[in-house]
Amino acid sequence: MIPTRRRALIPGGVALLLLLAACGDPRSREYRLSGPTMGTTFSVVVVTHTEFDRDELRDRIEATLDDVNRHMSTYRADSELARLNSAATTDWIPVSHRLCSALDDAIALSEFSDGAFDVTVGALVDLWGFGPGDARFEPPPDEAIVRARIRSGRDKLELDCGQPAIRKGHAELRIDLSGYAKGLAVDEIAALLDAAGMTNYLVEIGGDLRAAGRNADNEKWRIAIERPDPSGRKVERIIRVGELGVATSGDYRNFFEFDGTRFSHTIDPRTGRPVSHKLASVTVLGETAAFADAMATALLVLGPDAGPKFAEREHIAAHFIIRESSEFREKTSANFDFLARE
Repeated sequence: MIPTRRRALIPGGVALLLLLAACGDPRSREYRLSGPTMGTTFSVVVVTHTEFDRDELRDRIEATLDDVNRHMSTYRADSELARLNSAATTDWIPVSHRLCSALDDAIALSEFSDGAFDVTVGALVDLWGFGPGDARFEPPPDEAIVRARIRSGRDKLELDCGQPAIRKGHAELRIDLSGYAKGLAVDEIAALLDAAGMTNYLVEIGGDLRAAGRNADNEKWRIAIERPDPSGRKVERIIRVGELGVATSGDYRNFFEFDGTRFSHTIDPRTGRPVSHKLASVTVLGETAAFADAMATALLVLGPDAGPKFAEREHIAAHFIIRESSEFREKTSANFDFLARE
């Protein structure tokens, strides 16, 4: 059988439905800014009745995005993270406070999820062809997976953010912040807008979002959760959110097929292999987009049984879409139903 592959053109699984109608406040206007970033696109919608310099705001947003990329991108050879990954040493390596802080927060989320979310899986992501290198069209040999797992694991990354510096427990350990950096960038743009006095906005990068206040109709922001259908973008459910971060992880936008089996870009750190269960998509609502981003990945890794149980136990607002033959079944945590009410 000829293997096939599908790369994500627009990473993430949350589609935006910003429905225009008469403004609740006739003085309010809706401003939109958008552009390319982080291998995908960003979109910022601001609702305000106060005049502001749109060019200056765009410049500040793009500077924030460039700063995140310069420190945390795995696709830029000149990024701080890329240089860190290429340093084949177990000595302490000086890093910026910016990168050390992000790694510290990410490792805390890894501990919280008992390793279901793990930023040290870069060697495995690369091995399966979902990193910055060449794509794969068939699974790697088992012995290669074993070797990559030896170079992975959150116990192999030590931080001293007082310096700041990090030490790798294995010289060839590779860090991948792809499941965290987009959410972090969304949060930083939200902080920028807060500092500028904006109280009503929606920030989106590749499907990760952060909402505040109300839309132009003076209602909560209306967002569509995408149905995990690789044939096209379809809506599964529409929710309303305010003052929340939103992120989705799914197995249907970036994968390859070999001998009738789908291999998703989401790697289970516990096995070194792509997730292989019936959970197709997880959407998380959280206080920050970074938390939602990491937890959506963790819950997808945990699967259709352990994922919902973990979400309920830890009071995570999560929406699950599970494959059942040719149909999809939805499952939500109690917190999700409360926060996402229309």
